[in-house]
Amino acid sequence: MIRPMGAEDRLAELGIELPPANPPLASYVPVAVTGSLAFVSGQVALDAGAPMWTGHVGADVSPEDGHAAARRCAIQALAALKAELGSLDRITRIVKVTVFVASAPGFTDQPKVGNGASDFLQEVFGEAGRHARAAVGVSGLPLGVPVEVELIAEVG
Repeated sequence: MIRPMGAEDRLAELGIELPPANPPLASYVPVAVTGSLAFVSGQVALDAGAPMWTGHVGADVSPEDGHAAARRCAIQALAALKAELGSLDRITRIVKVTVFVASAPGFTDQPKVGNGASDFLQEVFGEAGRHARAAVGVSGLPLGVPVEVELIAEVG
């Protein structure tokens, strides 16, 4: 019997090494598990504790860099999940993703920015990575970052 590839193996196949989980920026926990659901607090794109991008998408940050930031936020979310769960192979499905985009006035391509996170999660989890999603334009985000991603995962 052939065993389906788990998320850990898939990340290795993609050549992606998860960064350390980000510590909380305020009074919250990175992941809260209740029943079969893991709620991941908003994750921002950091490298060694510093923002990888700053500014508003559509002004200081290109939509392409916003897309890359959303992907990095999803990677950070998986790092938080791994720190909490011990293994990403416990994840049976990505249920919901919310993408917050610090948007310049008139910028309306938040869904395209959010695809950076969504496409990555589907790349890692396959069909189980398909999820419900909201992509929301906001006036500002913590540390001046352009994108923040939170998600809900089902765990077994």
